[in-house]
Amino acid sequence: MVVQAERDPEPPMVFNRIEIEYRLRGRGLSEKAVQRAIELSENKYCSASVMLGKTAEFVTRYTIVEEA
Repeated sequence: MVVQAERDPEPPMVFNRIEIEYRLRGRGLSEKAVQRAIELSENKYCSASVMLGKTAEFVTRYTIVEEA
């Protein structure tokens, strides 16, 4: 994962934008399965993303690199 974030310049300096890029490598990775795993991670299993999502815009993308 590569994460970049922007915060407000004034206290309490909350996050207002968070960009997450998932970088996956492997053989025969299903794009549909990757999308579902990311969706579950962000919306069901990760309480931090749910909490931060109340004040920050989340931008998510992924890259799949097929390995030989």
